[in-house]
Amino acid sequence: MKHIRKRSCSGVNPWGWVPSLYFAEAVPYMAVMTLSVILYTNLGLSNTEVALYTSWLYLPWVVKPMWSPIVDALRTKVWWIVCMQILVGGALAGVALTLGTSRWLQFSLAFFWLMAFSSATHDIAADGFYILGLDQNQQALFVGVRSTFYRIGSIFCQGGIVVLAGKLQSLYGISMAWIITLLLLAAIMLLLAGWHRFALPRVEHDAGGHGRFMILKAFSDSVRAFVGKPHFWPAFLFMLLFRFPEAQLAKMAQPFMLRTVEEGGLGLTTLTVGYTYGTIGVIGLLAGGLLGGYLVSRNGLRRWWWPMIAAISVPDLVYVYLALAQPTNLLVVNSCVALEQFGYGLGFTAYSLFLVYFSKGEKSTSVFSICTAVQALGMMLPGMFAGKLADMFGFLWFFVIVVACCTVTFIVSALVSLPRDPGGSGQ
Repeated sequence: MKHIRKRSCSGVNPWGWVPSLYFAEAVPYMAVMTLSVILYTNLGLSNTEVALYTSWLYLPWVVKPMWSPIVDALRTKVWWIVCMQILVGGALAGVALTLGTSRWLQFSLAFFWLMAFSSATHDIAADGFYILGLDQNQQALFVGVRSTFYRIGSIFCQGGIVVLAGKLQSLYGISMAWIITLLLLAAIMLLLAGWHRFALPRVEHDAGGHGRFMILKAFSDSVRAFVGKPHFWPAFLFMLLFRFPEAQLAKMAQPFMLRTVEEGGLGLTTLTVGYTYGTIGVIGLLAGGLLGGYLVSRNGLRRWWWPMIAAISVPDLVYVYLALAQPTNLLVVNSCVALEQFGYGLGFTAYSLFLVYFSKGEKSTSVFSICTAVQALGMMLPGMFAGKLADMFGFLWFFVIVVACCTVTFIVSALVSLPRDPGGSGQ
C-alpha cells in the first residue's frame, strides 16, 4: 500500500480529524440522553419528571430529516461542524451556570434543548463531511475508526464523566459537582471546535444561495421514496415499535440504580452507576454488537433473526430480579447489567441491519435518515410515560410490564419481510 493512501482526497491525514470528529459527535448525544437523566435524578426530580422531560429531548433527532437539506444547501459542512460544537460547548456551560439559580430546571432544560438541536445538526454535517473528505477506499478503511472513537466518546461521557461527578459529589455536594463536571465538558467541546476549525480539510465551497429553493422538493422526494418502499407499513411498525420495551427500560435503568432501597431502587452512588452502566454496560454492548456483526457476516440475517430478537428481549428479566432481590453485591449487579447490554447489542444488530436493507435503492441516504427519525420517535414516545409507570407501580412491577411489552417486539418482528439473502454466505 502506498503511503499516499493514508491521506485524504484533500491531502490532509484522516487520522488528524476522523477520530476527534466522531468523539465530538458522541459527547453531546450522551450528555443529552444519559447525563441529563442522572443529573435530574441526583437533583431530586421524580421518575415521572425525569422520564417526561428528558424524553422530549429526542425530538430534534425525530425531525432531523426535515432540516438535513438545509445543512446541505447553506454554507459548508466545516462551518456547520464548528458552529455546532461551539453551541454544544455553550449549552453545556449554560446548564452548569444555571444550576444554582431559582429557575434552574427551566433554564437547564432550555440549554439541553439547544444542545440536542446542535447535536442532531452536527450529526448531519459530520456524516456528510466524512463522505466528502475521504475517497471510497478511505471511507471503508476508517469506518471502524469512526465507530471506535464514537464508542470511546460514549464511554468517556456516560462512564468517565459520571464517575468524576460522583467523586466530586463527596467533596463539594451535588450541584457544585455537576457545575464543575459540565464546565469541564464544555471546555473540551470548545477545544474540539478550535481544533476542527483548522484540522478539517477544505473540500467544498460555500453553497451560498444555491439550492435553497430545492429544499422542500428534496424533502418531499425523500418522503415519497420512503413510503413507496415495498411492504412499507409492516416495516414502519417494526421501526417504531421494535424498541418499545427497551425505550422504557433505558429511561428508568439509571434512576432505578440511584434511588434508595426504600424507594425500590438499588441505592448506588453516582460514582458506582458511572462505572456499572457507563463502563461495564458499554463494554457488554460493544461485545454484543461485534458478535452480532460477525454472526450475520457468516450466515446472513435470516439465520440469526429470531435468536437476535430473543437476545434483545429475554435479558430484560435481569431487572425484574434486581428489583425483587435488591442485591448489594456489585458483582451481581454488574453481571446483570453486562448481560442485558450484551443482549441488547446483539439484538440491535438485527434492527440496524434491517434499516440498512430497507433503505437500499432510490435516495438511500435520505430514506435511511427518515428511518432513524422513526427510530428516535420509537424511543421518545414510550420513554415519556416510563417514569409515570415506575412511580405508579414501583420498580418491580414496572420491569414486569417492560418484560410483558417484549411481546410487541416479537409481533412486529414477525410482520416484516426480510430480503432473500441479506448478507453473509446465505447458508
